[in-house]
Amino acid sequence: MKQSAVLLSGLLCDEAFWGDIPQRLAAVAETQVVSFRGFCSIPAMARHVLEIAPERFAVAGHSMGGRVALEIMRAAPRRITGLALLNTGVHAVRDGEPQSRSHLLRVAYEQGMSALAAEWLPPMLGGDAARAAELMPRLCAMIERFTADTYAGQVSAMLNRPEVLTVLPTIAVPTLLLSGSDDIWSPVSQQQSIRRRIPHATLFEIHGAGHMAPLERPDSVAIALREWLLKV
Repeated sequence: MKQSAVLLSGLLCDEAFWGDIPQRLAAVAETQVVSFRGFCSIPAMARHVLEIAPERFAVAGHSMGGRVALEIMRAAPRRITGLALLNTGVHAVRDGEPQSRSHLLRVAYEQGMSALAAEWLPPMLGGDAARAAELMPRLCAMIERFTADTYAGQVSAMLNRPEVLTVLPTIAVPTLLLSGSDDIWSPVSQQQSIRRRIPHATLFEIHGAGHMAPLERPDSVAIALREWLLKV
């Protein structure tokens, strides 16, 4: 019997972000993708997922989606069969973070989502310049499908995110931690710190990927997710 798996998208990411990864997992899981337009809190996002997901499911979250996955673990641990955190952090709001997010939000409102994409995306991608140039049109088109108001809601959710450090030691399901070697937002060192807090977690590093690993290196991400699902 196949697993049920839910893939949770991150900030300004929709279903297209996951590309053909759901199809690559089809042999081992029935997969659905969730993105978060119209939400302004992590707990509300988690409740939405719990309302639409199967009774028992494995959950994989990218970046902000990882925060949602951890909130789901807090709210309904018995419904979760496995957890994957992709390019995800667990730290509280850091010094300067409200200012940097507010700056990007002003760009979105005053100059538009295209200008936001042009400023926000380049540092997110890995060091392969040719690959980054190839992906930029797809990423920009995805961000342009969102509005500044939607972005504002997601920024508010991140700036008011619940603490998660107390959740980590309670996680008893098969857990995958994934990061790119070039991810400056959620670096491998941060995933190593998370692994020390989650019993039996597995860490998968993707060489050459940045913060957008599922889109940058879908082959490697699909392999990691498939191996994780086979353990669930």
